[in-house]
Amino acid sequence: MSLMTRKRHHGLRAVALATGLVLSSIVAGAANAQELIGSYVAYIGQPDLYNSKGARLKQPWQILRQDRANFHRFGISQPGDEFDPFFGSIDNRKIMERMVMNGSIDPQAAKRLMQGEATVFVRIYGRGNTGTSLTVTVAR
Repeated sequence: MSLMTRKRHHGLRAVALATGLVLSSIVAGAANAQELIGSYVAYIGQPDLYNSKGARLKQPWQILRQDRANFHRFGISQPGDEFDPFFGSIDNRKIMERMVMNGSIDPQAAKRLMQGEATVFVRIYGRGNTGTSLTVTVAR
């Protein structure tokens, strides 16, 4: 094989390898991509701002978690609260903090949520029945 042919062959092999790496990266990324596995709308009222011992909650994720505990466990809801199958599980409510940290909530939205008397739209992302993050939108 001539020097020129070897260089061309080596160059084609490098291009093929790089193409394969890019394609496998895209496929792996798609396999690990999060899916929308649920969503709900809830009205955050005064009962959602306090834990079951009467202490004022200090973080948005705590209020979201209390809202879902009130709805699913204690039967406390306000007009506008929707059922969601994901947070009916106490284990799923326990991971809400991490899910909010892995997701997104705008600082202004978090402030409105903390004040209560707001409607939240929550999207739950993950794979199958495993939630990994939330996106939270808040409206007054």
